[in-house]
Amino acid sequence: MSSKILKKEKNIVTLEFTVSQEEFEKAVNKAYLKVKNNINIQGFRKGKAPRHIIEKKYGKSIFYDDALDIAVQEAYPLAVNELKLDIIDSPKIDVEKFEEGEDLIFKAEVEVMPEVELPDYKGVEVVITEIKVTDEDVEGELKLIQEKNARIVEVTDRPAQKGDFLTIDYEGFVDEEQFEGGTAENHTLEIGSNSFIPGFEDQLIGKTKGEEVKVNVTFPEEYHAENLKGKDAVFNVKIHEIKTKELPEMDDEFAKDVSEFDTLEELKEDTRKVLEQKAADQVKISNDNNVVTKIVNDTNLEIPEVLIQREIEYLGRNYEQQFRQQGFSGKKYDDLINNFVNQYKEGARAQAEFNVKAELVLEAIIKNEGILISDEEIKEEVNKIAQSYNVEEDRLEGFKESIMQSSRNYIEETLQKRKVIDMLVENAVFVDAPEAPEAVEVVESEDIEEAKKDAE
Repeated sequence: MSSKILKKEKNIVTLEFTVSQEEFEKAVNKAYLKVKNNINIQGFRKGKAPRHIIEKKYGKSIFYDDALDIAVQEAYPLAVNELKLDIIDSPKIDVEKFEEGEDLIFKAEVEVMPEVELPDYKGVEVVITEIKVTDEDVEGELKLIQEKNARIVEVTDRPAQKGDFLTIDYEGFVDEEQFEGGTAENHTLEIGSNSFIPGFEDQLIGKTKGEEVKVNVTFPEEYHAENLKGKDAVFNVKIHEIKTKELPEMDDEFAKDVSEFDTLEELKEDTRKVLEQKAADQVKISNDNNVVTKIVNDTNLEIPEVLIQREIEYLGRNYEQQFRQQGFSGKKYDDLINNFVNQYKEGARAQAEFNVKAELVLEAIIKNEGILISDEEIKEEVNKIAQSYNVEEDRLEGFKESIMQSSRNYIEETLQKRKVIDMLVENAVFVDAPEAPEAVEVVESEDIEEAKKDAE
């Protein structure tokens, strides 16, 4: 059995295989052993008829289709391995010569990974990302902490205002008839949250505890309930309670209550450090992405459609998983989720193309640079993963071994990509963003005419 490459155009390779008469005869015998149990011959128990008897009754070609499949299945993977082809899709088989007493010749057209012609990837110029933590950022973070520690207290000495929490009963009517889903008791509503129909919350501002209010609204045209789209509605609302947030005083006592620090100044300093670390992490991610994106965009590479479609499916599965993790599980959500996922996949092509291209480019650079990962580096990464799961001490070694067996290749590839990106960033040239051009004064048409007259 022999094979050779007949033709290679871009990422399509055409192979030719020759299977000798003797090898094809072995394939015919394997086909006989495979199907004989399904053949009934008078005078023989089912599956016990000799091959020559079956061939005499039905003709020698009875086993040829199965024998051809067997020959292809044996020859094809051997050739792919021998020729070191990186296959990405199933082959298209075409039998060229198939005659009794002669060698079998068939062709296989197969799609392989494209060859990546790398640009100059060291020293690429990109705009540096800078994030500065300001006093306003620190104050904003402290205000968030203050909001989280606010108390909700009842208001008795004033009417409702924006930001208040109202406990209400309401009944909704369209054309003087109650509609489904438009009634509730003891419902808590934050004024200004825009969680109700536009205009509903505004009409409760200035109202007092115990007051009954008629709220007139119009349902939006894009409202989810078909029978309510664009309809005018009236809600009878009764206000049971008005509550508001009471923020704690931002002082040393506040710092002691919400942190391990004794003074507000210490809390501010720690908050700044935390924000600066977050900013540094964001800067690194942004700079890494910008360098990789620049190199990927500079690479001229035609991406096989099959890889793009696989990535779109992968992105779709991840998107669906996000819904499932949020509790949208069970048959009642399946149609809704499928619609969302299909819409997402329709718009995911550009992202999929970039992801595939980036993967191919990084793999090519890793190969070009000879980036290797040692056993010690893999073990260190496995230790980090295991520690993140807080596994009990007596199970820790077994857990590490399990990670090593199931994820070693993935971990190695991940570490290679980290190394190659770090190398690319270290060799990149970072420049400041260009300053915005000064505003140019626009000359009005009347001024232009005046200028022409003056010139004359």
